[in-house]
Amino acid sequence: MIVNDPEVHAELAALYPLYETALVENDVEILTKMFWASEFAMRFGATENLYGIEEIEAFRKARPAVGLMRKVVRLDIVTFGKDYGSVTLEFERETPAKLVRGRQSQVWVRLPEGWRIVAAHVSLLP
Repeated sequence: MIVNDPEVHAELAALYPLYETALVENDVEILTKMFWASEFAMRFGATENLYGIEEIEAFRKARPAVGLMRKVVRLDIVTFGKDYGSVTLEFERETPAKLVRGRQSQVWVRLPEGWRIVAAHVSLLP
């Protein structure tokens, strides 16, 4: 197995900015499409545990679309073979009260329909 095959790494490196843009613009359609359309997809957030694409999509639709801008301060992509990779990052978000720092991790798998996030986790730092 090749770790960080240049071609595979470039594929995820090109996909992640699309996710980040959709996130800060609250583009629910794109965000939902980037997740595996399965009952087994998972997203654990700062205040929620979501199991399955239906719960993930419902969360996105119900979430307020304000205050989503953030600055990615570290981004790491590691690929394993041709069909599996992880994207991890640290981010900062300015709020009226304080600077909020957090982290995010995603597991990406190449499926017949293309690269999809099968599991994600977002948490805030104290």
